Amino acid sequence: MSPMILLSIVLLLVFWAVGAYNRLVSLRNRAKHAFSQIDVQLKRRYDLIPHLVEIAQVCMKRERDTLEAVIAARTEAMVAKLNADPVNAAAVQQSAAAEGALSASLDRMLALSETYPDLKTNQDMVQLIEELTATENRIAFSRQAYNDAVIQYNTSLEQFPGAVIANLFAFKQAATMSF
Repeated sequence: MSPMILLSIVLLLVFWAVGAYNRLVSLRNRAKHAFSQIDVQLKRRYDLIPHLVEIAQVCMKRERDTLEAVIAARTEAMVAKLNADPVNAAAVQQSAAAEGALSASLDRMLALSETYPDLKTNQDMVQLIEELTATENRIAFSRQAYNDAVIQYNTSLEQFPGAVIANLFAFKQAATMSF
């Protein structure tokens, strides 16, 4: 075999490996970016909650436990989010569980607020609920975009040639998020 043919084969293998590596890096970064977009929407929700609770406290004095549960769930979700990383499945699931608990406590508070006529007509409360609903929709959309990016990344890790490169360079699977 001539040295030129051998050199050509080696160069093709190198270019192939570099291309496969770069594709995995690109897909991993896309998943991380999608994960950060969830963070943006969650921060928006976290920022809305204190205002919502403040307005509700005026009218819902008898529902102190419910309001405190919302505040506690918000704190837990914020702490869990700090530790979340798309390639750490346990942290992603812990964050998802905390977000689920926050959503449930918010739902309870909003359901209770329906029984208070003063809250139903309070324009600030109505506006905050609309913003919260829009934010929840954005969170769902961001979560779907993240899950799509993770599926594409994980699939590339399992398929040839990505599996070879992933094993060589210790790429790890990312975790999907459901809550």
